[in-house]
Parts: sequence; C-alpha cells; structure tokens
Amino acid sequence: MTFPPEDRWECGVCWTVYDPAEGDDVAQVPPGTPFQALPEDWHCPNCDGSKLRFMRIDDDR
Repeated sequence: MTFPPEDRWECGVCWTVYDPAEGDDVAQVPPGTPFQALPEDWHCPNCDGSKLRFMRIDDDR
C-alpha cells in the first residue's frame, strides 16, 4: 500500500512521532524524507523500536 510522503508515523511502543517534514536528527535523516524511504534498519530514536512498530497517523493537517 502506498501512502502520501507527508504522512506522519507514530511508534507503537513509546508514541514518538516521525514527521517527514522534520526528519530524524538522531539518525541524520534530512527533513523531507518520507517514512517509506527510511532504511529498513531505521529504528525509533526514542525507544529503539523497529520501523515495523510504527503506525500511520490518520490526520488531516
């Protein structure tokens, strides 16, 4: 399934949100990087949860 690149994703372990507009400073992911473009070994910068633990946030910003 394909999602819009601007969709935000939330960690199912600690509720940290990955926002593509902000990227991830910890993993040196630049702003503008969609969640789907993150490497498979990327993990939550807060709790180290795997990418598979993230759920798409269904909101209308």
